[in-house]
Amino acid sequence: MEKNNEEKTSDFKTVKNSNNYNTVIKEEKVKNQKAKIGFTKGILIPFASGVVGCSIVLGVCFGIPGIRRALVGNNSLSSSSQSSTNTGLVDQTSLANYSDTSIYAANKILPSIVGIEVEYNVNSMFSMFGRQAQTTKATATGSGIIISEDGYILTNNHIVATSSSESYYEVSEATKVTVTLFNDETKYEAKIIGKDEQTDLAVIKIEKDGLSKAEFADSDSIKVGEFAMAVGNPLGLQTSITCGVVSAVNREVTDSDGKKFTLIQTDAAINAGNSGGALVNSQGKVIGINTLKLSGTGIEGMGFAIPINSTKDITSQLIQYSKVKRPYIGITGLDLNDQMAKTYKLVVGVYVKSVEDFSAAEKAGIKIGDVIIEAEGKKITKMDELNEIKNSHKIGDEIKIKVNRDGQEKELVVTLGEQP
Repeated sequence: MEKNNEEKTSDFKTVKNSNNYNTVIKEEKVKNQKAKIGFTKGILIPFASGVVGCSIVLGVCFGIPGIRRALVGNNSLSSSSQSSTNTGLVDQTSLANYSDTSIYAANKILPSIVGIEVEYNVNSMFSMFGRQAQTTKATATGSGIIISEDGYILTNNHIVATSSSESYYEVSEATKVTVTLFNDETKYEAKIIGKDEQTDLAVIKIEKDGLSKAEFADSDSIKVGEFAMAVGNPLGLQTSITCGVVSAVNREVTDSDGKKFTLIQTDAAINAGNSGGALVNSQGKVIGINTLKLSGTGIEGMGFAIPINSTKDITSQLIQYSKVKRPYIGITGLDLNDQMAKTYKLVVGVYVKSVEDFSAAEKAGIKIGDVIIEAEGKKITKMDELNEIKNSHKIGDEIKIKVNRDGQEKELVVTLGEQP
């Protein structure tokens, strides 16, 4: 090993001594290599380390929303939205924006929501264990929406119309209705102005001015998936809000009494006491009146609201007439399907079971046993279809009805009366 080292040293010296030019070149190469090593250690490595360090710090900072917004503002969100628009995708919204939307909507609507408490009497209809039948007082709670600065409030009929009876008790009409305003512990006694069982709407009034009137949106333009907030007094808890989306529009629902409604469906939680409160959009404008929910095993997040557009004419009539004036024909009918018609040797349509005295039907010549098969040029197979056509007209309007009587078709003109 030592010999080889000596030989290499000797050879190197020989070359260097034999050619000064080559010696200069080799020495310069050694110097250049040393210079490169010095540059790498002194400048390049620290610079690269700094870049890597900055990248790590920035990565951590961008992972924290508050620092990210401070560094880049809203430009990244804007470019994201613009990119989404260009690609046809739905714009993304940050949780901060969603929170701001909820806060704005709540602050907008809460001053227009009231709590309602109804008192009534419950009369037991039998004595038990020698005790006499007793009358006790009971209360129910609900919500309402201020619709005028001078005290008119819109709510549900089933909140203020508590009269009912069972085999063992009887519930009276409301004996007292009180209203509690937002951030006001004073209870104001209210008067029932008008109520309508068919639409489950009622109007009450308190004697107070300067109230915060709710703003209505166009419920015909709402879309499935848009923001929805339910506001009211569930379980008597004043001014509570729940958030969700519009789950469906024009949803046909039949309540426990058999009445049919066309409603807005939402997954915003609606509980007992929410009835009569507001369903609002992201601007805090009312799109519906909370009215019912489905409950039971396996059912969750299925609440319903009356579209606000459908309440406007009802509300004005309740204020003006204390009732809703509706067109009226004056018959009771039975739907005849194919099987029933074949069994009784009749035709498909609405079989007239009864005709009220002095009604529009009697005046038009409709008789018991007639089968209504057409109204205003549209085929009729169900009573609901006849009612839909009737309700699209006003009191005093004339509608053409075709009936099948003893196998012969006959066209009659009915001048709609007012429903008693």
